[in-house]
Amino acid sequence: MTEALKTAAKAAAPAASALPSNPIVMIPARMASTRLPQKPLADIHGLPMIVHVMKRAEEANIGRVVIACAESEIKAAIEAAGGEAVLTDPALPSGSDRILRALNQLDPEGKHDGVINVQGDLPTIDPALIHTAFELLADGNVDIGTLAAIITNESEKTNPNVVKAIAEIDFDRGERRGRALYFSRTTAPSGDGVLLHHIGLYTYRREALQRFVSAPPAALEKRERLEQLRALALGMRIDVAVVDTVPLGVDTPEDLDAARSMLKAV
Repeated sequence: MTEALKTAAKAAAPAASALPSNPIVMIPARMASTRLPQKPLADIHGLPMIVHVMKRAEEANIGRVVIACAESEIKAAIEAAGGEAVLTDPALPSGSDRILRALNQLDPEGKHDGVINVQGDLPTIDPALIHTAFELLADGNVDIGTLAAIITNESEKTNPNVVKAIAEIDFDRGERRGRALYFSRTTAPSGDGVLLHHIGLYTYRREALQRFVSAPPAALEKRERLEQLRALALGMRIDVAVVDTVPLGVDTPEDLDAARSMLKAV
């Protein structure tokens, strides 16, 4: 085979997957919720909400599942349900800081090379979404993976509590994933086309999580109050996968009632 043919064959061959080989699912949890006091321990059909989140993560069957908790009550509830929990400093500023601190405590040797951050208020999350986010890391150029859904409710387009993911995705060509260019609480991008509701589930290469947490907050991060903008300011690549629905985040008593209704059949 000539050198030209070898080069062409190499270019045509599928790239080897860069998926982390030993991922871990980390679920940050703390009691400090003003709208729903002691939220992680809220009862859903006889189990604390955080235990339901743990079960959804275990159903994904993607790797070890650990709760990074701020209070001993959460740790006790998880261990009573047969799960694994690490107690962390309640003063840590974010869930990202909490999962990295817990990860370094339980795995100082760095055996876990990928980290999936599942929020602790998603008791009804479809385990398939965890896989979808993780699979974005199959591209070796991607540092962080996350999810978004097309906004169908007009009021969400102008709601600052609905974070918009601005990503290079050509929906006219049927694309369902692409590189994130920005995240914002405002209505963006402008012009005709869909808007994306960002879903706060992240997958990281371990070194990316370490770099992200170690860096100081970025200027736009502080302005928008969105920590993922720190990663973009650092030049890290975040890819977004578009999924069909936004999982229910439990923040209020009404959300809790909805979660109980949805989990009746689980």
